[in-house]
Amino acid sequence: MSQRRLRPGDEVVVITGNDKGRSGKIIAAKSDRVVIEGINIRKKHMKPTQQNQKGQIIDIECPIHISNVKPYAGGKAVKLKSRLNEEGDKELVYLDGKKEIPYRASKNRRDKS
Repeated sequence: MSQRRLRPGDEVVVITGNDKGRSGKIIAAKSDRVVIEGINIRKKHMKPTQQNQKGQIIDIECPIHISNVKPYAGGKAVKLKSRLNEEGDKELVYLDGKKEIPYRASKNRRDKS
């Protein structure tokens, strides 16, 4: 399995499947699947319970494989790479032409000693 660079809160675009071309924020990420708001919506039939006296049909967002999404920045899908910034912290960047533009700080930070 490759290194997972996406985490909740990141903006992504779907690159394959029924929702191809749509973008949204990651709500949850677990192992090799991510849940994106407004993407991969399925209907779920709920039975009546004591708290919910009426049965209903609800829409839920189902997980999608991480290989079917790409990070989304600057109005297009981008490829991320990691580098060390001036302070020695790891950060994710993407290329725009020849310039490296910071995407966000990486979760793993180096200890300064």
